[in-house]
Amino acid sequence: MTLQMILALGILILMIVMIMSDKFAFGAPPVFACLLLVATGLSTVQEAFAGFINPSVVMVAGFMVVMAALMKTSFIAKVQTTMISLVNKGGYKSYALLLIVVMLGASLAGMGSTGYYVLILSLVSTIPYNKKMPTSKLMMPLGFATNHPLVPINVALTYGVTVSVLETAGFTTGVSMFKFAIVNFILSLGFLAWSLVAYKMLPDHPITQDDEETPTDQGLAVSMMTPTQEKITIAMFIISVIGMMMMSQLGNFAYVLPGLAASVILFTGGIDFRSVRDNMGAPVILMMAGVIGVADALANSGFTKLIGDWVAHSLGTNMSPFVLILIFVLLTSTSATFTGSNMGSVFIFAPIVIATCISLNWNPTAAAVAVVISGWNGGYMPVDGMPAMILGMGNYKLPEFWKYSVPMYLVRVLALTVGALLVFPV
Repeated sequence: MTLQMILALGILILMIVMIMSDKFAFGAPPVFACLLLVATGLSTVQEAFAGFINPSVVMVAGFMVVMAALMKTSFIAKVQTTMISLVNKGGYKSYALLLIVVMLGASLAGMGSTGYYVLILSLVSTIPYNKKMPTSKLMMPLGFATNHPLVPINVALTYGVTVSVLETAGFTTGVSMFKFAIVNFILSLGFLAWSLVAYKMLPDHPITQDDEETPTDQGLAVSMMTPTQEKITIAMFIISVIGMMMMSQLGNFAYVLPGLAASVILFTGGIDFRSVRDNMGAPVILMMAGVIGVADALANSGFTKLIGDWVAHSLGTNMSPFVLILIFVLLTSTSATFTGSNMGSVFIFAPIVIATCISLNWNPTAAAVAVVISGWNGGYMPVDGMPAMILGMGNYKLPEFWKYSVPMYLVRVLALTVGALLVFPV
């Protein structure tokens, strides 16, 4: 390896260690890494901070503002009412309908939305024990369901990351957002199928509640808008989604459409400027923008291609695309599970699998899509975030948790890999 490769790799490792540590603010390590790229001469200022003007980042930043406004509408209150009604009815049919309701809610809240899963888990924890519908049978399925939109229209974040890693690797053919959503739909169907089958094996016991009050508003409070503002917000959300799905027809306009929609919501009073500023500069946006510069530096140094060629040579030309993608999906999701770093894990493994596919003369789109989505689909260990909350709030023993989560994980990664290859053939 050259000195440039070693320096770029060193900065990547330092960034990942900082991301995994709880001692640093979530969005700070990538920005620091960009500064180091310039200080070491690996990148110019323009190259290191290119992610901050990356079209996909601009698109996602604008859409996050639209989503912040959407979460102030009355939609969540309706979800709450529907959930409580179904729990009171009890039975397997109500269980299935609850799953669908939560997954429909996830369609708007977005994959991995902290506020949404905190809300759903908090709601379940406040439901009294009912033999017809034990809360212990709800906590795990409904908790994980918040990460699986049944109508995946809000996939801007993972879609943007996928486009970014492909463009960084020099693959600029483009990815259809509609097809990307179909892969997410196939993944959600796999999760739904397993959860429906798993109902009888879920434990039946009361769940204990923590002494401390669990927050349920986390950005998802009841409506604070007028009916007119709600209608405008919902309309801007629909326009943003349609615009992003028509990127190939709209061109550059599609990237700024969510920002324009956010401006309409701002100017009509649906959201204040502080919320706009906080969401456009959210830690996840800093993370997404910052890692692009690091990934670019690795690619420009030749390191990514070197690793890709080595992996391709090691695997041989007879390697099945399904097996290759499945291996990297397992590596990425497992890394994210144990480290709690979704974005960091994706930006470790996605460039390698893309470079490997290019070395094998395969279309890397399926690999990129599957690996990026897998970064948010581990969770079979209650190490961090949502899985840890599910284990604790559901009063589960670890074997009970694994009995549901391990098969769920395997079903999801298989569905994701098959879906990616069906939609984006190599």
